[in-house]
Amino acid sequence: SSEGNLAGVTSRLDHVRDLGATVVWLMPIHLIGLEKRKGTYGSPYSIRDFHAVNPDYGTPEDLKRLVSEAHARGLKVILDVVANHTSWDSVMMATPELYVRDAQGRVQPPNADWSDVAKLDYANPKTRAYVIDMMSHWLLDYGVDGFRCDVAGLVPTDFWEEARPALEAVRPGLFLLAEWSTPDLMAKAFDADYAWPFHATLNRILSLGAPASGIRANWEEERRNFPRGSLHLRFSDNHDEARAVARFSAKGALAAQALMFSLDGVPLLYNGMEAGDATE
Repeated sequence: SSEGNLAGVTSRLDHVRDLGATVVWLMPIHLIGLEKRKGTYGSPYSIRDFHAVNPDYGTPEDLKRLVSEAHARGLKVILDVVANHTSWDSVMMATPELYVRDAQGRVQPPNADWSDVAKLDYANPKTRAYVIDMMSHWLLDYGVDGFRCDVAGLVPTDFWEEARPALEAVRPGLFLLAEWSTPDLMAKAFDADYAWPFHATLNRILSLGAPASGIRANWEEERRNFPRGSLHLRFSDNHDEARAVARFSAKGALAAQALMFSLDGVPLLYNGMEAGDATE
C-alpha cells in the first residue's frame, strides 16, 4: 500500500479481489531484529520475535481486521514464516539450545554468507515444538489461512512432515507454500512450491536468447520428477529479482505473465506488476 502498513493493505482488498486473486501473501510482518555489527534494522527476514507484529506496520488489531476483511471478500491470507533462522537479538536467544552451536556452545549462522542471522537447530525437539506452537498461534489467534515458508529446503523435510498434521489439527485445510523446489517437500508437507527452475529457464529465454523450447522441456521435467498433481507457484516477478519490466521490457513482461496464467499451477501477482511497476 502507499501507506506501507496493514491498514493500507486492508483498504485495497477490493482491488486485490477484483484482480482475480484468491490468496493474499503478506511478506514478513514480524518484529525485525538489529544487524549484529551495524546496530540498525536488518532484513525483514531477520526476525527478532516471531510472535510480534512490527509496529511500523500497525497493531495486532490491524492484522486481525485485515484477515477478517479479506475473509469477508472470499480471500485467504498467508503469512511469511522464516523457520530457518532468526536475528542475533531474537527473544529466542534466551534459550541458546534452540540454535545450532559449535563445540564451545557459541550460536552459529547458517553459513558464512548469512552471518547476519542465527541458525535454528531442528535436531532439538524443543526447537520443533517452539516453531509449531508459533505457527499455531497465528492460525488460532489471528485466523490466517497458512504460510509461505521461507527457504523451506534449509529446514529438514521431516520437520515439515511433523508440522503439517499438527497445524492441520489447528486449522483444517490450511495452505502451505514452500519457497523451494524439491520433490520431497511436495510428498507430504506442502500444497505448492516455487517453480524456481522454471523461472530460471524463463530468464534465460527472455534475457539471454535461449531457445523457447526450454519451456516445454522444463515443464516435462517437472512432471517426471515431482509427485503426481504437484502444484508449482508460477511467477515472472518477485521480491528476489529486479522487476520483470526492467528485465524483459514491457512487452516481454506481459508475455511472461500471460504464460504464467496459461500454465498449470498457481500464478503469482507480485505487488505493483498489475500497474507495470519497474522499481526495485
